[in-house]
Amino acid sequence: MQVVEKGAAVPGDNLLIDVSLPALVLHGEALEHNIRWMQAFASASGAQLAPHGKTSMAPALFARQLQRGAWGITLATAVQTCAAYAAGVRRVLMANQLVGAANMRLVADLLLDPSFDFHCLVDHPDQVLALGEYFAERGQHLNVMIEYGVAGGRCGCRSEAEVKALAAAIAAQPALRLTGIEGYEGVIHGEQEIAAIRAFAASLVSLAVELQGQGAFALPQPIVTASGSAWYDLIAEAFDAHAARGRFLAVLRPGSYVAHDHGIYKVAQGGVLARRADLGEGLRPAMEVWAHVQSVPEPGCAIVALGKRDVAHDAGMPQPLRRYRAGLLGDTGDDVSACEVTRIMDQHAFVKVAAGVDLRIGDIIAFGTSHPCLTFDKWRVGCIVDERFNVVETFTTQF
Repeated sequence: MQVVEKGAAVPGDNLLIDVSLPALVLHGEALEHNIRWMQAFASASGAQLAPHGKTSMAPALFARQLQRGAWGITLATAVQTCAAYAAGVRRVLMANQLVGAANMRLVADLLLDPSFDFHCLVDHPDQVLALGEYFAERGQHLNVMIEYGVAGGRCGCRSEAEVKALAAAIAAQPALRLTGIEGYEGVIHGEQEIAAIRAFAASLVSLAVELQGQGAFALPQPIVTASGSAWYDLIAEAFDAHAARGRFLAVLRPGSYVAHDHGIYKVAQGGVLARRADLGEGLRPAMEVWAHVQSVPEPGCAIVALGKRDVAHDAGMPQPLRRYRAGLLGDTGDDVSACEVTRIMDQHAFVKVAAGVDLRIGDIIAFGTSHPCLTFDKWRVGCIVDERFNVVETFTTQF
């Protein structure tokens, strides 16, 4: 008996007729718009784009991003780096520390290919010593970037003094090359978060200027990088305002933009467009998860075959967008967006049915999601569809 992957489809299939649901769906037109839009934004900002690949871990999407002009792909782990390399990616910014001999070995093996350009982060002298000794023993060099963090945040040196001391520690390791400085503003919160993010980015560039003046970098144009998917406009503006353009290779690293969402990043995009009206339309939600109504056990309640194994739920419940009847191209006209997912279990979603909506067993609902990273990782196979819901391409993930 043939084993069928969840969400498996082939080009030419139609979501309403041929595809076993639930299924992870990317709308091709919105996907292409988002990739081109963010690339254009980075280019107009005088920056390079290294999209965070951990969002999708989909080699087919990496290829699209690189073909449209991305400088490289950002990743979070050595294993993710190996998966990207196997798919043809030859420049990786690992926005994380490389810790542990087994992980170092994975990267060292990839670096036997002289065409592979790899940079990882360090934030402590102990890491610098361990990396320096390991790569020196193998007769190799490793590109490292200093991670600059904030108090109460995630990784990273907590002060400018720590950054400078770490640069000196790197200089003492012949196997290591300091190629830049990195930060992540997404851990900055509070009532004055916009001002704090701008100040953080300014401090990041100021440190880069000082280290460059001391001859600390191994590159004539060192990398200065920050930016998640919420505040990329502020980072780009701060880099430009503090003389990063031309002097440094400014690299932005948003990832969720490729699929966008109907939740936290939709809200964040609203903030970007409020600050930058010149950007026009902005990103479009490209990701949906489609599923069947499988039971209507009580008035006002429907159970949908969609659960924690299929869709993100850390940043809000999936949102009903449209309803279809199997085999019929158009939606039914009922406003299912007034319905509400109240809770989900492993493979069931409890839907509170809005007045006037007639949900029936076998109906198909397209759900919007919040936080695409934690929807992508539920799937090995997804499908890209056209405006008539015909599958034009399938893609695999490498989580």
